[in-house]
Amino acid sequence: MTKEMSQMIQIPEGINVEIDRGNVIVKNSEGTNERNFDLSNLTLEKKGNEVVIKSKKENKKEKRRMNTIAAHIKNMIKGLGEKFEYKLKVCFSHFPITIEVKGNEAMIKNFLGEKIPRKVKIPSGADVKVDRDVITVTSSDIEIAGQAAANFENATKIRKRDRRVFQDGIFITSKCGEEI
Repeated sequence: MTKEMSQMIQIPEGINVEIDRGNVIVKNSEGTNERNFDLSNLTLEKKGNEVVIKSKKENKKEKRRMNTIAAHIKNMIKGLGEKFEYKLKVCFSHFPITIEVKGNEAMIKNFLGEKIPRKVKIPSGADVKVDRDVITVTSSDIEIAGQAAANFENATKIRKRDRRVFQDGIFITSKCGEEI
């Protein structure tokens, strides 16, 4: 026999949530976050100041999906209250690395003495600030902020050289306020 499961998420004051089938839009005066969820065997509805996720089946698979959707919605709400911030450190031993941000692209110049600059794509919605050897990436969407930080880190991956000797690069030092 199967029981119904449900999970409730509180909506803080000043934040408006709209649900249209699997599409969830979270708004406030600072901006909006939008995401589309696959809701097979799940229902998503707004009751008062709560978002309710329900499942008719009580099994592990549905519970995992409910928890994942709940975590995404909580991150969407949290991102509008306080932006997600990633900090990266520029490390070099011999050749000084310089970074220029132009629009949705960043140029990493003089990495390991290379003549051709490396390009990094910055997803739309992410704000990047460079202060000498510290790069700060902020966004109201945790996935956009994380992807922008990962793009910087991946652009300076060293291949075909000994990682113990060539330790230059850009590395994530803190994620959303937590030191790594």
